[in-house]
Amino acid sequence: MSENIWVLGGYQSDFARNLTREGKDFADLTSEVVDHTLESSSVDGSDIGVVHVANAFGQLFAGQGQLGAMPATVRDDLWGLPSSRHEAACASGSIAVLAAMADLRAGNYDSALVVGIELEKTVSGDQAAAHLGAAAWVGHEGQDATFMWPHMFSEVADEYDERYGLDDVHLRAIAQINFANGRRNPNAQTRGWDIPDLVGGVGRDGAINPVVEGRMRRFDCSQVTDGGAGVVLVNDTWLRDHPGAAVTPLAQVLGWGHRTVGLGLDQKIERDRGNPYVLPHLRQAVLDAFGRAEVTLDDLDGLETHDCFTPSEYVAIDHIGLTGPGESWKAIENGEIEMGGTLPINPSGGLIGGGHPVGASGVRMLLDASKQVSGTAGDYQVEGASTFGTLNFGGSTATTVSLVVGAAPAA
Repeated sequence: MSENIWVLGGYQSDFARNLTREGKDFADLTSEVVDHTLESSSVDGSDIGVVHVANAFGQLFAGQGQLGAMPATVRDDLWGLPSSRHEAACASGSIAVLAAMADLRAGNYDSALVVGIELEKTVSGDQAAAHLGAAAWVGHEGQDATFMWPHMFSEVADEYDERYGLDDVHLRAIAQINFANGRRNPNAQTRGWDIPDLVGGVGRDGAINPVVEGRMRRFDCSQVTDGGAGVVLVNDTWLRDHPGAAVTPLAQVLGWGHRTVGLGLDQKIERDRGNPYVLPHLRQAVLDAFGRAEVTLDDLDGLETHDCFTPSEYVAIDHIGLTGPGESWKAIENGEIEMGGTLPINPSGGLIGGGHPVGASGVRMLLDASKQVSGTAGDYQVEGASTFGTLNFGGSTATTVSLVVGAAPAA
């Protein structure tokens, strides 16, 4: 029988910081995240069995590879432990989590440190966008785009529009909700931003919210972010062997789903054009997580999802089953995804409001879901939350991971 997986503790850096301006590098960021993650879990490095590091673009933004060795570089009590780096574009963090979970379920180790780290403010915004384009099918798509990912998710919106109709006001509404949520999150990148009215005011389509690519405007886009997040995961054996542990687990990982398809967006859309879901593999990843957790959507109290652009959250709404295919607008208009709604989405602010250090986002989602079910999310707490989901994907959903997290039993 495989072991249950528990989130013992975790940490997120302040996503509003610019570490290059502070004169800091990957070593500084890793040291901060590792030290505080272990401290929050009331363990030392000597209590850890294995380390998994998530990072997507270290070589491009900072000329730094071999980041699996960075935790041992900055902390002596991690020296000699097995450690590896995981890359799956924006899903890198979730893939590192899955690798750690596999280690713990198999009994290879009983405790794991998972760290997601990314530096993106080392270059200009235009150069950052070019670096991030490496997660697309290079040379096969987006050659005429100035900014690859706004272009790609504008195409996702166009596909919805062609199939079902799409009013851009619903995309603006998604952004407005996530910016509002981010204002309550003390680690959110945009918490102090002055955001205009994106639905009925000048921010909808005025000069303050200019077109970036296609139908994507400035506030439809997630942020270029420096930051990191970490969690300590343990299995049942670790908990049995540490009956006097100083900390109660934040949460239990109840279920997971992981699907990988081809790189190309057009490849995906054409292959499944007859399916009512635009990206059915994404829905399958969610259903896999629900099945393993033995829950349905009705059991979820909220969702942290991958709003790299507003159409990606629009996709998430119908693909998790909150509405029928192509009807995500109904949940937006009815207030279902807002705080206090049927299924609050991205109470943290998500990627648009909270920030998107690519390799850290999947780890940060797991941490925020764990905070929600343990009642420790502070000003962005969903009242009474006991079961939470995550949906994280890399590229144009080439790699998709979904998790279901539940409250840990009271000690």
